[in-house]
Amino acid sequence: MDSNMFLVTGPKRRIRVCDCRLQTSAGSSSQELETSGMNYHDFLRLLSKKFPIRSDEIFVVATTDRTALDSDKFEELQAGCTLYLLHKLDQDLPAAMEEQITFVPHYDTLIEGGLYEYYDSEGQTSLSYTLAELIDNSLWATSKNTEMKTIEIRMLFDESLGKAAIIALDNGCGMTSQKLKEWAVYRCSKFNRASEKYVRPDPAPRSLNSDISYFGVGGKQAIFYIGDSVRMITKPVGCPDVHELILSKEDFKRKEQNKEDIYKSVIKNRKPGDPSHVIKDDERFLHSLIAEEPGKESFTAVVITGIRPEHITFLKQHFKVLTRQLAHTYHYYIHGLNGNDPSSSFTNSDHSKIDIQVTLREKPLKLPHVVNLREIDDDMQTLYIKAAADTFEFKAATGIDTGRVEGIIRYHPFLYDKETYPEGPEVAEAPRDEEDEMKARGKRPIFECFWNGRLIPYTTVQEFDWCAWKGAKGAKVPEDCYGRFSGVLFTDDKFQVTTNKLTFMDLEQKVKGRETIFTRVVNGQEQRTHIQTQFTQWLKNCHENLDKQVKFLSFGKFVTRPDMTPKKMQHPWATFSAIEWDGKIYKTGQLVKSQKTQPIIHGTVVQFLLYGDHDRDVFATGGQVEVRLEPKSLYNKNKIIPIFRIDKNATDEGIKKNIENDLGRLPHELKVIWQEPNGWPQNGFCPAGTPLGPLSVEIMNKKGEVMSRMPATSQGTVIRLSVKLTVLKNGPEKAEEVLSLVALHSARWGFGFKKIERLNDPGSYTLSLNTLLHDTSATVFGGRDLPSSKISFTITAGTAEAFVLGEMSSTLHVGVPFDIPLQITDGYGNSTKPLPSLLPELECRGLEVSFAAVDCSGSKFIIKGVKARGKLLNNQPVKKYDLRVTLTGLKNPTQTIKISLLPGTPHTLHVKTDDNPIVVQNGTAARFNVEVHDEAGNVTTHPRQIVHCQVPGLTPTTVDYSRTGAGQLVTKPINLKIVRGEPQKLRVQFEMPSRRNVESVVRELTVIPSTRVSQIMVCSQNDESLVLRSDEKIEWLAGGSLDNLFYKLHDEAGRVVPITTEIASMIKVNWTNQVDLKDLVLGKLPIAQVPTQVQEERFYQVSYQDQSVTVSFSIVPRPDEPAKLKTTLLNDTVKLGETLSGNINLELVDKYDNATRTLTATCVNDLNVKAEGLDKEAVTFKWRESSRSVDVTGICFHRGTPGIKNLLFTYQTYTTYQIVNVAAGDPAMLKLVGGPSQPLQVINDHSIPTPFLIQLVDEWGNVSTDKRVVVVMKSSPSELKVSSAVVSQPVDSEGKASFTVNSVSGQRGCYQLDFNGSLNNKLIPGPTVNLTVLPNPNKPVCLTVEYSTAARFPAGGTFPVFSVTVVSDEGSPMTTFNPAAVTMLLWEGEASNRRPPQTPTELKCSKPMENERKDCFHFRDKKIPETAGNHTVQFSLLIDQTNFLLSDQIPINVVANQPVKLAPESQPPAPVVSCCRDVKNRTLVQDMTLRIMDSYGNPAGKDLDGKLVVSITNCSGDGAKPTPLFDGRINRYEISLAEGQVHFTRLAIMENSPGEDGSEYTLRFQPDVPQVPTPLAPFELTFHFYDDAVNQQRVCDLLKKKESLSSAVSVLKQLFDGYSELLNLFTVQRETASIKVADQREVLKRQNVTVTESIPAIDRLLTEKTKEADGIRTAAKRVCSIRDDFRGQQDVLGMVGHLAYVQDDAAARVISWQISGDMDCVVTGTTEAARRIYDDTRGRQQVMALDSVLVPQMNRPLPHIRNGRSLFEPRGNPVFARDLLIFPRDEENCAIVFANFLSDTILMDDLDSANDYRRALVQKKIRCPTILTRQGDRISARGKFGGTQNRCPPITSLKVFGAPLPQHFYTLQEQIDLLRQYRTAVEKKEKAEKDRDDHSNKMKSPVMIKKQQDKETKEKQLEEIERQLNSTTMGPQRRMKRGLEDAAGPLDSIAKRAK
Repeated sequence: MDSNMFLVTGPKRRIRVCDCRLQTSAGSSSQELETSGMNYHDFLRLLSKKFPIRSDEIFVVATTDRTALDSDKFEELQAGCTLYLLHKLDQDLPAAMEEQITFVPHYDTLIEGGLYEYYDSEGQTSLSYTLAELIDNSLWATSKNTEMKTIEIRMLFDESLGKAAIIALDNGCGMTSQKLKEWAVYRCSKFNRASEKYVRPDPAPRSLNSDISYFGVGGKQAIFYIGDSVRMITKPVGCPDVHELILSKEDFKRKEQNKEDIYKSVIKNRKPGDPSHVIKDDERFLHSLIAEEPGKESFTAVVITGIRPEHITFLKQHFKVLTRQLAHTYHYYIHGLNGNDPSSSFTNSDHSKIDIQVTLREKPLKLPHVVNLREIDDDMQTLYIKAAADTFEFKAATGIDTGRVEGIIRYHPFLYDKETYPEGPEVAEAPRDEEDEMKARGKRPIFECFWNGRLIPYTTVQEFDWCAWKGAKGAKVPEDCYGRFSGVLFTDDKFQVTTNKLTFMDLEQKVKGRETIFTRVVNGQEQRTHIQTQFTQWLKNCHENLDKQVKFLSFGKFVTRPDMTPKKMQHPWATFSAIEWDGKIYKTGQLVKSQKTQPIIHGTVVQFLLYGDHDRDVFATGGQVEVRLEPKSLYNKNKIIPIFRIDKNATDEGIKKNIENDLGRLPHELKVIWQEPNGWPQNGFCPAGTPLGPLSVEIMNKKGEVMSRMPATSQGTVIRLSVKLTVLKNGPEKAEEVLSLVALHSARWGFGFKKIERLNDPGSYTLSLNTLLHDTSATVFGGRDLPSSKISFTITAGTAEAFVLGEMSSTLHVGVPFDIPLQITDGYGNSTKPLPSLLPELECRGLEVSFAAVDCSGSKFIIKGVKARGKLLNNQPVKKYDLRVTLTGLKNPTQTIKISLLPGTPHTLHVKTDDNPIVVQNGTAARFNVEVHDEAGNVTTHPRQIVHCQVPGLTPTTVDYSRTGAGQLVTKPINLKIVRGEPQKLRVQFEMPSRRNVESVVRELTVIPSTRVSQIMVCSQNDESLVLRSDEKIEWLAGGSLDNLFYKLHDEAGRVVPITTEIASMIKVNWTNQVDLKDLVLGKLPIAQVPTQVQEERFYQVSYQDQSVTVSFSIVPRPDEPAKLKTTLLNDTVKLGETLSGNINLELVDKYDNATRTLTATCVNDLNVKAEGLDKEAVTFKWRESSRSVDVTGICFHRGTPGIKNLLFTYQTYTTYQIVNVAAGDPAMLKLVGGPSQPLQVINDHSIPTPFLIQLVDEWGNVSTDKRVVVVMKSSPSELKVSSAVVSQPVDSEGKASFTVNSVSGQRGCYQLDFNGSLNNKLIPGPTVNLTVLPNPNKPVCLTVEYSTAARFPAGGTFPVFSVTVVSDEGSPMTTFNPAAVTMLLWEGEASNRRPPQTPTELKCSKPMENERKDCFHFRDKKIPETAGNHTVQFSLLIDQTNFLLSDQIPINVVANQPVKLAPESQPPAPVVSCCRDVKNRTLVQDMTLRIMDSYGNPAGKDLDGKLVVSITNCSGDGAKPTPLFDGRINRYEISLAEGQVHFTRLAIMENSPGEDGSEYTLRFQPDVPQVPTPLAPFELTFHFYDDAVNQQRVCDLLKKKESLSSAVSVLKQLFDGYSELLNLFTVQRETASIKVADQREVLKRQNVTVTESIPAIDRLLTEKTKEADGIRTAAKRVCSIRDDFRGQQDVLGMVGHLAYVQDDAAARVISWQISGDMDCVVTGTTEAARRIYDDTRGRQQVMALDSVLVPQMNRPLPHIRNGRSLFEPRGNPVFARDLLIFPRDEENCAIVFANFLSDTILMDDLDSANDYRRALVQKKIRCPTILTRQGDRISARGKFGGTQNRCPPITSLKVFGAPLPQHFYTLQEQIDLLRQYRTAVEKKEKAEKDRDDHSNKMKSPVMIKKQQDKETKEKQLEEIERQLNSTTMGPQRRMKRGLEDAAGPLDSIAKRAK
């Protein structure tokens, strides 16, 4: 078949290519190329032909968007596109290029043309909102800018520059040529653009997502409303070209008149700054615009010309109104989330980068008007914001996924004598009556409406019920308050607006609907309370200043602080894990830095402390924080400082840098200094005995400083260092320590080590130097390894000094070379290399010793080829000799070895003879005496010492002399052929073949004739002269015989030997065994028969005396006359369809089948052949002259079955048959001969139990058994994953292959299993099996999470409700999982990969509320982390013990909470001051920074300014007590508070300050920040005042010691408290687990399951139950065979046959038959879904929509039951057929479906009962429905029955309902679940018991007992310090009051004290 008939010709694709490599015009170097059917490489070859491209030239082909062309991009090119041929991708274009485009309007122009236009702009017109459409596009274009987003509207009405124009210019992303083309298409919205898939931006606060360029309509409408022509100039990011497109009204009209394509235009591509294409004089203003292009990365300019005159007039006259309206429209994009509020602490950095400028240029001499919208401060939103005193935020939920509404109500109070509600310049005042005269707002609406952050000007909302005045009855606030607030509503794009964005279509209707739920938003969190109550309370609080201070979060426990004075302040102290301070959250584990502490500390927050009985989150004015000093390895202690000492400006990077600097003081590395000039290098080599050292070591820190002790962190503590030197010898398994030394530090040598001279053993060594703590020998300090150093070196052997004789044999042989191995050693016995000049000397008395050479290899020295020679005595004991070896040049040069010498190897043969030559008679043997000698003449014995004696004509005689070395050799009898009786002489040769070095010996031998018979002569009696010569050939007729043969005998001398009986008995012939002895005595031989076959040449022989004398001849048969026709065939097997290999040979033979060669060349005309299925036309007869025969070729069978075929050949009268074995043809196809029934449906992740059996056949369908064929099973498409034991295998001996599918995994849909074979890379087609993968309702595939995306996450707040749905494979929610299996994971940091980190915070789900969905899991009231920053939330589902499912990660930005207090980064210690002259002793605080913080310690005052008042107060409150003064004799400081913080370099009391000696005072820092409505809590610091410095220093020391001890005691107390709490917790867990186990066991007993608490026993029972359930599940059962391709689609319930199960086979058969026409109907939930399926299948699929189905009454009783009573007792068990259906899912809808299909059809047992039942009903005037019987009969509602139409066919021919699993299966499943729960409970109980026992033992351990003792000791020390402090401060007798009058100079002070 011609393959071309399958080719499909596609549409032509012509592409325009512009050659831009040369600086010439593009028009002369562009061509249109036809590229239909080409690939990328074909296109490049075509390009090289059309354009002059050198072979070595580098070029690039790019689109007009400067995207380099490759294979994938080439395939995506559309016909008519333009390409550039460039030198490089970023090359400038030589000139402006044109690109043809078409921009046919989108089909939405028709189908949505009137959707929005019916909502007009209420008859209002405003040019500002038209220009806003252009700004909308620019905002979207600049939305991804990271730098400033610049948007400018230029109005050029200066005639000197050309015609009037309006230009909208932005620095956004620009548009590629493709995007520019899409912009031109009317109604091509962002949702259906091909160049870029629309991605909905993430939800943003106030919906400020810049997603306001929306419909693909507004910009073009605005342009042609303003003017009649537009020029789009744009440059996209990353592209060097500028694209221009011109659309004009004039051009459209021209194309229409000329019948041209209206929607076709040209995009001009050029380089930036190139104005050459602008040639019109009235467009000269474009030159300056184009001149701005160079240097811009991207931009877009919309140039509108043809401006209408009325627009120009309006813009000139109302420029200020225009800019104010634009500033109002984009207020929140310009100023941020909270608008133009300079006091707001929350700003949006992205929106603060938006810069919108409007410029008006009128006349040449008139200055242009330039207004930046950010500078306008009289737009209405700015007026509302600045006049607001408080705000009320709320949200409105209108339904699921129906949009989000955020609202703000701003309160404008009445101040003094006027209302502060703003009266804007453009607010339309409604007429007021007398009642409204006193209301500030009048009748104006409350709410302005913003859509995606942009004002929709003509839509307002008057009010909501909950914020409207209800009347004076029960009012909590006056009516006037309801007129003092304004509001704003922010919505997203789920609410529809008109295309001109002037009016909302559905906002007010949705928001005021009954289903709308309003919630108040506080701190970004929704409060589930009554909105009206909240609003009324807020309105009431607007007259009161609400208090908000620092907030303490996450209460821990109460502690006692012994370090606090007085004692009343020691308890109670509440501990918290986080605070919210100044908008920031600080929590435990966070790095902080102190300010104004001495010294400045850096550390990690341990806990926050607040004095008082606070057991929950609370606001407070101050507090303290406990900080663990970092680095821990240096300090290892905690410190408590005031919260206001925390440096809020410190960053983690800065803190970590300081910690790293401190770490730099720790030992970092070791520096090794060698005292010798050349130290030991790394990986160096040294000879054995080389001394190591001396050396010294210096310990260096990161700063390069030398250290001998650890840096000091406290007084009196010195930690000395030492260095340990260890030398290890490295071994294959472990290293062996050679030596170990420890060096202390000395001032002269540092850490020094003396010379070490013990390294003599060669090998690999490691020198380790380790820093140690001298007192403990520890190598770790503070959890960090101390520095160490390692030097690897190798000890090698020294120079050669001696040698050792190696092993060698002590027994040697004469003349046999041997080797003497020597091992050269150094002075330490190590093997080493020999000296190059070594030469050995060998000596041995009595022997001659020599050697051939020496061999040096490494340390081996071998003397090669040593030989010893000498005469030995035979049969004597072996003598010992001393062999002396000398190596001159060594210190020890000589060694001696004992040797024994034996005879050597054979060297010569010695043959002794008496006569020469030796004479023997022919036929007798000869004898010789032979000896074997070595090279010294010694008789030697040696293995394989075999001597051969070769007599000519005889086989060699062999004698073994291996043991004797000598002996007599006797040859075999010599039998020669004597000629004429003459004697013959022979040369006898002796040799040793195995010893080729032994020369052979020759001796002469004379042989004389004998009298033996030596000749036989055969002749014929008929002709005595006929003598048969030996070996003669005789030709004779095949099958004949030779008669009358006689023989004669002669001896060696030629004499006749008389024949005797004895001689005759020795005569033998080879052609017969039947010999007559009498004939032989007479000399007569038996008759000789000739062979019948010509090829059989026969050999005839007559022999005497066992063939010692013979005569022979051969007879060659010749053929007889032709007798028959013969065929010859070598290969008799041929495949169907193939030609027989080889030829069939035909020839004429005689009766013995001998070829007669009588055929002639003309015989081929008379030959004929025939057979069944033979292709006779292909048969050829070919004459072969050489054999005079005929070859038959072309034997081929084209039909028939395989088997034996007979070929009948005929020639003249001759005929013959040839048998041929015909086999099956070549494998041609595969057939499916066995497998599962069709259509095949498989549930996802299930198996196909029935294997697929594939049969290999040829093209005629005959079974082929070619085992070379490999069958492969593949799925199509590849998304279907098929698991099978084997996916490819060769066929077996029967040509079959079997495939069993273990599991099928894939999405719902139709797939194919393709079975194909291959043979020698040739494809063999096979069957394709269609299968449908059904979704697995029990397989979870994903987790979907719903929550309020607009929620704000303040630190320490509450998360919104997260609703997590487990979605099954079929798309429905799964509710079968235990709520404990669903977990909320929370961790700090940004979302990274798919998996969470190792240790996230795990939160469990909450119980669902009554009004919440039951098909998902809810996480409610989960606390937001207290630390501000990025966090991530992810949800996890534990499927089983090993598998889990994760949701998408949700990024959470936790922001600081409200500012509440002033505090330092870290609490400074209580100062102790004295009024002396030294300022250090008078300093209260130094280098301290106070910050405004939230309640969790997060800095929250970055945008807050104010002042700070510092004062000193008495702690006791005694007004008569003198108070110290600050420097300058003042009692208070006032200092500015900028950006929420203030820094104190030093704050001190004055010299000789007043005060009471030994008293405590409070240093109070009171902030005053007007921007915060609630006063901030001050920071207070208690200090001690003393008169003298000595007492001050003593108290300071005591306080420090007290602080240290208090901290240690607190830590130990927390430890013991924690251990006790943990023990109680473990006890409760154990008791709870025990109760749980008992409850579970009782539940199992009620299920008849008895089990112990043994885990193995539970596992065994689980295995048994699971195996039994799996057997039931996989057992064969009835299934519905209808293929359901629509299940799982949206709003699709399923196919009728799959919606229900029927248990009974008979019922299933008859019910399925009753609705057989509806079994394949697809049921949908909506008519739209039904219509979609109808359209997709082109009407072939019947569908039914539930929303169009009347719900029938389904609770009616059977017809014979009235009012609950039976009218008669029926037989046959009547029942409604629909009641026998079992619905696996969606029971309610399925019941409706089958109620419509089956109605009231009744099922009964048999036909008789059914007829009786019907008759009884009819008699009682009751309508009877259709009745079905289990036997298969039907009685219609009209009473008709019988006939084939009322008789159900067999179940095998029907498509029936499937059968459900038996109830026992579900019982087993329930038992399995209970057993698993029981197993978990037992495991938890065992773990709880183990945990409690382990913890109890740990509490009783010696370590804990020691810590308890340590705590008691420290408490006693604290009590002693308290006593000393009390004695120091003393009582009234010591205290002296210093008043201001005492604050004299120093001399006066001294004098007064002297008195």
